[in-house]
Amino acid sequence: MNQIWIIAKRELNSFFDSLLAYIMIIAFLGFTGFFTWLYGRGDVFFRAEASMDAFFGVAYWTLFFFIPALTMKLVAEEKSSGTLELILTKPVSDWQFVSGKFLSILLLILISLVLTLPYYITISSIGPIDHGAVWTGYLGTILMSAAYISIGIFASSLSSNQIVSFLLALFIGIFFHLLFSMIAQSFSGLLGDVLDWLSISSHYQSVVRGVVDSKDIIFFISIVVLGLFGAEAVLVRRNLSDN
Repeated sequence: MNQIWIIAKRELNSFFDSLLAYIMIIAFLGFTGFFTWLYGRGDVFFRAEASMDAFFGVAYWTLFFFIPALTMKLVAEEKSSGTLELILTKPVSDWQFVSGKFLSILLLILISLVLTLPYYITISSIGPIDHGAVWTGYLGTILMSAAYISIGIFASSLSSNQIVSFLLALFIGIFFHLLFSMIAQSFSGLLGDVLDWLSISSHYQSVVRGVVDSKDIIFFISIVVLGLFGAEAVLVRRNLSDN
């Protein structure tokens, strides 16, 4: 666990040292704040309702694009710079390496979400708000982010080119984010149910509505585990081929 934390801390510090973390946080707060408070028929003032639904709807799309941009360099940059081999010669396992990278981005997302708590406090002061739905909404956003972080790390492990990693993460993510739910509508029976179950959208919306079902938690954890194990398998295969 100590090695995982060291890697996560190192990566998190690199984000803040390069200003990338500040840019991401400011952009996230700007997008979600604008669409929550000022723009469209979903904003708080138009609906005249104390609700965080608009925020979670915007966060769903914003994080979908932001997370691949954050994860694209995690392994790809280590490969291209030649530091990957150096890191893995130290007493750090492949699993600890990818877990540390995962934890660093998850912590960055958590920091961003904590900074949106003033939205929640302000909206709750406007009128009665469903506090349970707000907290499950945050939980759903964290779970969704964790799933996309693991997908992004897996994509980053497949290439030493950061742009390729970014596009690959988006390509994989768009199936879970949008396409599986769209395709599921064209099928009935078992196939339709399976495709709908593979949709992150359906699980996210369920949790955001305040329904915390074990099947949704299992789904998100499964995506995280598969993504990280996939990245680990790529690194193991690379190490074996180098020997």
